[in-house]
Amino acid sequence: MTVSQARANRLRPEASPNRVDKARRLAWLIIEATLYRWSPTPLHRWRCVLLRLFGAEMGSEAHPYPSARIRAPWNLVMGPRSCLGPRVICYSVGKIRLGADAIVSQGAHLCAATHDHRDPAFTLLVGDIDIEAGAWVAADAFIGPGVRIGERAVVGARAVVMKDVAAETVVVGNPARVVGEQGA
Repeated sequence: MTVSQARANRLRPEASPNRVDKARRLAWLIIEATLYRWSPTPLHRWRCVLLRLFGAEMGSEAHPYPSARIRAPWNLVMGPRSCLGPRVICYSVGKIRLGADAIVSQGAHLCAATHDHRDPAFTLLVGDIDIEAGAWVAADAFIGPGVRIGERAVVGARAVVMKDVAAETVVVGNPARVVGEQGA
């Protein structure tokens, strides 16, 4: 099985949202646009409380910034001391998990869904994103659905990652390519 086949196997069709899903999403949009977004930057604990109220799993000392956009907090897991930096887009149609000490820098886009462009119904496909402990996703990087970023891996600024990144690997570019290893 190729890497692209393995990634494709991690994508699954998403069911259409029901009324409860739509109501929960609307409630979150209101809270996010007011109490979350308008909170002062140092109030990470306050934002963690709001995210927990909507089903997120938040580790101790997690740092979600007020300008980070989170589509569905019930699909977000932030490990201890992890960070969603300023202006991060967290399109959490599928689960997005950040391990302990993982950092997602300003303007990065975590996109846990895509569409099957070959299907006339344009089916929504969902794939969980895992950013493991100590990994760093640098500024303006894009992480696609079904991708795993290994422990202590580095995704360079503006990189586009559509395949898994091995632990302690440094990737850059579009498409992302390996340019080194941590500590090497």
